[in-house]
Amino acid sequence: MHIGILQCGQSPAQLKDELGDYPDMFVRLLDGRGFEFTIWHVEDMQFPDDVAQADGWLLTGSRHGAYEDHAFIPPLEDFIRRAYQAAVPMVGICFGHQIIAQALGGTVVKHPEGWAVGAQDYDFGGQQVTLNAWHQDQVVTLPEGAQVTGRNAFCENAALVYDDRAFTVQAHPEFQDAFVQGLMDTRAKGVVPQDLLDQAAARMGQANGSTLLADQIEAFFKQPRPLAKGAA
Repeated sequence: MHIGILQCGQSPAQLKDELGDYPDMFVRLLDGRGFEFTIWHVEDMQFPDDVAQADGWLLTGSRHGAYEDHAFIPPLEDFIRRAYQAAVPMVGICFGHQIIAQALGGTVVKHPEGWAVGAQDYDFGGQQVTLNAWHQDQVVTLPEGAQVTGRNAFCENAALVYDDRAFTVQAHPEFQDAFVQGLMDTRAKGVVPQDLLDQAAARMGQANGSTLLADQIEAFFKQPRPLAKGAA
């Protein structure tokens, strides 16, 4: 199955050589599951010509806010709406979760309660799942058709499903602890409160649900679907 990765941001330059860029992390996360990948760096205005150019689309994280004024955001929202209309499945992670919601009529804000950093516990339909997170923005108003499938007290809309068209998650199943530590070292100081960094450091090395989320992403992409409704 051919998955197009829409790269919406970049990992810090200091971390790329050792830990890779965002698309590399998803290729590792989904390795051995029958996917082949093509990467379009949409943050750099590299877009597919057609929503049918891949069997499904995976939208990565980004340090940008979905609501900010960046050149790549309007065409990305248009692409999302066209893929949704054509029923080409999409998976969105962190910024990808937010931009899909915003493109389809939801609202994303910089959350007044601040940051989630490092290991966080989520309720996925009664099952506790621990995932690494790194975000201040949140989806606060759902688009029509979105259903909440994962949440916690800090992030009420932590995972969303839009029938068989989109599956999105606020947390980062692709982030290993070493990368979270790298973000703490390169992007957090003076931005993220020290007590949150201390809490994240204390939970390093704990088991997390990244494999479970990889299973869910695989199952979502591979589920049987009606024929797409006219790609454009």
